[in-house]
Amino acid sequence: MVASHPNNDDTTAESHAAVPDTAASDEAITEFRIAVPEAELTDLRDRLARTRWPDRQPADDWSYGLPLHYARDLAAYWRDEFDWRAAEVRLNRFPQFTSVVDGATVHFLHVSSARDGATPLLLTHGWPGSFVEFLDMIEPLTAPPPDRPAFHVVVPTIPGYGFSGHTADAGWDPTRIARAWATLMQRLGYERYLAHGGDWGAMITHRLMREAPDALLGAHVTMLVTAVARTGRELDGLPQVTDTDRAVAAASAARAKANRRTEMGYGFIQSTKPQTLAYGLADSPAGQLAWIVEKFHKWTDNDGFVEDAIDRDTLLTNVSIYWFTNTAGSSARLYFEANQTGGWGGGRPAPSQVPLAVLTFPRDLSIPVRRLAEQHDRIVRWTEHDRGGHFPGFEHPDALVEDLRDFAAAL
Repeated sequence: MVASHPNNDDTTAESHAAVPDTAASDEAITEFRIAVPEAELTDLRDRLARTRWPDRQPADDWSYGLPLHYARDLAAYWRDEFDWRAAEVRLNRFPQFTSVVDGATVHFLHVSSARDGATPLLLTHGWPGSFVEFLDMIEPLTAPPPDRPAFHVVVPTIPGYGFSGHTADAGWDPTRIARAWATLMQRLGYERYLAHGGDWGAMITHRLMREAPDALLGAHVTMLVTAVARTGRELDGLPQVTDTDRAVAAASAARAKANRRTEMGYGFIQSTKPQTLAYGLADSPAGQLAWIVEKFHKWTDNDGFVEDAIDRDTLLTNVSIYWFTNTAGSSARLYFEANQTGGWGGGRPAPSQVPLAVLTFPRDLSIPVRRLAEQHDRIVRWTEHDRGGHFPGFEHPDALVEDLRDFAAAL
């Protein structure tokens, strides 16, 4: 199966390759291979060449957003030097499939380990990421050294994102996605498994702990928004609170306040009017590029430019998936749907006894507080890495692999 803009219902046939057959049985699992038509590559280059650029901002730093000189440089590289065909080869190295779950097409990688007794592991990305985040982790997880745990790896694409394509109905919030993941893992024959996620993937994994607790051996996250202090007073009334706990809570509240003031505009737009935003991003690759890269700059542990943390070709592979699948708007709708059912944090979660491991990075968006996490989750492992940001699969895949291995071994 080849695909470009999946599930796009009002564009000409010439601009699209074959798409997943949503009329197939909901139990069907169909092989999938990425092959963007050459006409779409030509169209991308033409659009980039004809970009109408905005005026230069008063400062050359990132205070106003993505600097004009950097945007132009990245766009020129995307147009003239980036090799999408080489990226396709890399993406197609791993077995890919689609299946219809709860009425939505779900694209996923499924890579089995040759080792007997390997543990199934579900990996979920977030926004503005994709399954590309986990590519460098797959071989170390499926074919580890003899003394380390091995995994059967499943990497689904969130409905509305990438090669899963557009969602046709409302209500695809993290809880519904978690239920879809439980169905998908059952369909693949996995009754018990581990789950990991960052960003939205962390929230989906957190919901999966509540929606399918009997299926989860354990959960592992790199972001835990339900344990973020927003006032610094969240620990009041809890027993045995230490000065260290209060210092962490104060730092958590300070970062949350700073983010609300300077960094959350994208989230408010996507959670309230995603369709209005989508018109510009669907029509302009330069706009789509800027919208994503600005977040990668802010959310990674870099020395001034995104490429300090993520190489340029990998970054543009991720951006290209959003562009070729025309999923800027449908991916943004996850913010809107979550906003209808409790917001990004989803409100106070029900207690869970599923073992939870938390791996934090100093340049991530938020600072979770362990004492708050322990109020509703069974924390069995808490690791603080000394460098890195919001995208550990891109920035420090080895560290994430090792933490997953240690967590699995302990369980």
